[in-house]
Amino acid sequence: MNRQPAPSPLAGEGWGEGARDGHRAATAKSQPGNVTAPPHPAAARPPSPARGEGENAATLSQTLRGRARAMRKEPTEAERKLWHLVRDRRFSGFKFRRQVPIGRYIVDLVCLEKRLIVEADGGQHAENAHDVVRDAWLAVQGFRIRRFWNADILQRPDEVRDTLWHDLDGVARIEPTETAEMRS
Repeated sequence: MNRQPAPSPLAGEGWGEGARDGHRAATAKSQPGNVTAPPHPAAARPPSPARGEGENAATLSQTLRGRARAMRKEPTEAERKLWHLVRDRRFSGFKFRRQVPIGRYIVDLVCLEKRLIVEADGGQHAENAHDVVRDAWLAVQGFRIRRFWNADILQRPDEVRDTLWHDLDGVARIEPTETAEMRS
């Protein structure tokens, strides 16, 4: 049986990045007539859970849901006060959820209708590179992120509320819904 050498790939296909510069990519076997294509470029990078690669999505989801549930049970003082401001559809009926997994991240509060994420941040978030990456990913998903310092939430809740009104409606309207706690 007479073997024909494998045809060379079309321009820009099969040889990898170095082929355009005249460098041939390393092959698994360097025998004449037996050329194997290099691995796909995606194989060289680690799997990305954001793209649904790597960990089993169900496992990741269960882990995040469990962590979010635990975080809901033990909020910080600022998170508790922020939640008190927005719960029970107090902002013209906008529904907020707290400690919600979105992708591989857990957000403090989210109004899905307005695609608004609200974060209560302590000092550990001052110059956190992880937050920059996280915020960029969430922005690509169509979310706007509003961050408040814990001190602002605790000491100036009216300003925080007004800022949220503006973020939700574009106008600073103040018309909170009366609840049992407000009546007593």
